[in-house]
Amino acid sequence: MNSNPPLLPPSEKPGENLPLKRGRKAIELLSPAKDLIGGIEAVNHGADAVYIGAPKFSARAAAGNSLEDIRALCTYAHQFDARVYVALNTILKEEELKETESLIHKLYDAGADALIIQDMGITQLNIPPIPLHASTQADNRTVEKIKFLESAGFSQVVLARELSLNEIRKIAGETSVSLESFVHGALCVSYSGQCFLSAALSGRSANRGECAQYCRLPYTMIDAEGKEIIQGKHLLSLKDMNRSDELEALLDAGVTSFKIEGRLKDVTYVKNITAYYRKQLDAVLGRRSEYKRLSAGRSVFTFEPVPEKSFNRGFTSFFLHKRTTEITSFDTPKSKGEPIGIVKEVRDNSFTISSGAKSLTNGDGLVFFNRKGDLEGFRVNKVEGNRIFPLEMPLLKHKTEVFRNHDQAFEKILLKPSAERKMAVDMEFLDNPFGYTLAITDETGARAIVTEPFGKEIAKQEQEINIKKQLSKLGNTLFESRLLTISMNKNWFVPSSLLAEMRRKAVEKLMIARKIRYRREIRPQPGKEEQVPYPEKELTYLGNVSNSQSEIFYRKHGVEHIEPAFDILPGKNVPLMFAKHCLRYSMGWCPVYQKQHSPYKEPYYLLYKEVKLRLQFDCKACQMLIFVDEKK
Repeated sequence: MNSNPPLLPPSEKPGENLPLKRGRKAIELLSPAKDLIGGIEAVNHGADAVYIGAPKFSARAAAGNSLEDIRALCTYAHQFDARVYVALNTILKEEELKETESLIHKLYDAGADALIIQDMGITQLNIPPIPLHASTQADNRTVEKIKFLESAGFSQVVLARELSLNEIRKIAGETSVSLESFVHGALCVSYSGQCFLSAALSGRSANRGECAQYCRLPYTMIDAEGKEIIQGKHLLSLKDMNRSDELEALLDAGVTSFKIEGRLKDVTYVKNITAYYRKQLDAVLGRRSEYKRLSAGRSVFTFEPVPEKSFNRGFTSFFLHKRTTEITSFDTPKSKGEPIGIVKEVRDNSFTISSGAKSLTNGDGLVFFNRKGDLEGFRVNKVEGNRIFPLEMPLLKHKTEVFRNHDQAFEKILLKPSAERKMAVDMEFLDNPFGYTLAITDETGARAIVTEPFGKEIAKQEQEINIKKQLSKLGNTLFESRLLTISMNKNWFVPSSLLAEMRRKAVEKLMIARKIRYRREIRPQPGKEEQVPYPEKELTYLGNVSNSQSEIFYRKHGVEHIEPAFDILPGKNVPLMFAKHCLRYSMGWCPVYQKQHSPYKEPYYLLYKEVKLRLQFDCKACQMLIFVDEKK
């Protein structure tokens, strides 16, 4: 039998996934969850943390979840040391403060690891010591603002999507708070928290989680004299973000949390995109020893994740490096999916395509831009080689590019169990004067020992193979065997039934040990000497102050004049959207970058039915402002 020394301490055991050394920075992959099922699948597919909507007061009103489901998700995630952040990021009315205070206590009791908030009034409530994350709705885009949030006790700040690598690097260099950056998903055209268009036009406030998405509508752009510049295009609609090639650059800039957008997306999106970024991020962490994963366990997938197969309007890295024209989705706000080829020949009931047809299957959804420039879709009924027979033949023409926005076979895979997450364990089996001992240690250092008294007798056959076989049967648990050491002074007979019972008890004890070891972070209480005054002395409607506690917060930090939020007192003739996306730049008329003169007279307007929007360009701040103009 193996004569290795028994019960080695975890720090001396071989294996590459030992408890991580001190000093390595924990890096988080943060995935969205529409509901409990989505949250569990996000964890299964590799998320280090999941963010999910509270029962009320979430910036996605349609994605609220019960306390029971949040508790269940916390219980599941914490098994892997994964965290659950609850989005409570709307602004609050005065009469909602007490209910919010009560809800936060219930969320804390349910096991939530942090709250994502926008309304600073929450900090003035009597709440438990749950960490607070500053939502991107809080408009976090300057060093001064993030320094302030850190001093006010926030442990993580969700950065504005519009920031460049250099801007992120500067913020990280002057702060120590954890920085969270979006890396994938839908893009709002306005700075988050600074869009009031939906509230003004429909009464549905984005800051209350009810955005009507006027940015995705088709607009006709005219000039001051009524001349048409462009007709019926989605001029405020952006492509979706994809920064999967920029993870290491973001890491080097100081980002510690990589966030996937999508709390309204279905579970197949969560599975595919989480798995994709898990693989991409693991590749980076594998060559960067100064970093480590935030959570434990390894996910194995039954599919190869491909981001183009999930909902997308085309991809952009946005303003990460510089301003480009490749950020917009003017032709459609709908999902294009993945390009599959060019139409070569069209017949009455079928057409051929240049490539990709062999991978198509019955039921696939294909789209193309028709003669009007609109995205049109159809279903595949049959495929023969490169020839496609649609269910209903569309009006296709030669050289039309075709996309697949629904891959039937891929979706079928994702609708089934498609990932398994396991934690590696090392086991030691040895004899003692009274029987046998089994020690089990997981990759985080959690440890359990089971000793069973048993009379010994010399076995007729070698026992090592059967011992390893029985102890390695961890299939229905969270664990997988990595190293199994046997140390007995003689070839004692060990019944399979005893081994199975010891394995069961050891796993149960290890699960209890893991639960005891899990510790939620506590919100820091900033000292007076550490507090930084708010960067501004005055707050306009852009501060989104909608209750007395929020006002108290800002006055405590040096703000002298505070206007009410737009939701409380709608302003007249004020900018309703602030966008780094600029239509003057998109048209090639930017006086700063392109040095070109427009042939049209400003101001420009956007028209959609009865809606008329006026554009204003602030070149100093490099942004476009949108006002609601008089009705047509």
